Amino acid sequence: MTILAYLIPISLFLGGLGLAFFVYTVKTNQYDDPEGDSRRILSDEYDDHPKP
Repeated sequence: MTILAYLIPISLFLGGLGLAFFVYTVKTNQYDDPEGDSRRILSDEYDDHPKP
């Protein structure tokens, strides 16, 4: 039972840390344009090397 005294605070700390990083990424607009990236990856417009 004493192991729970260690595991519960550690898990709460790691969960809070993950939540803090998620809130940080939302506030810095990391998820601003998720559809644009998927369209950009399939587009030939941004290719550095032209097709032969």
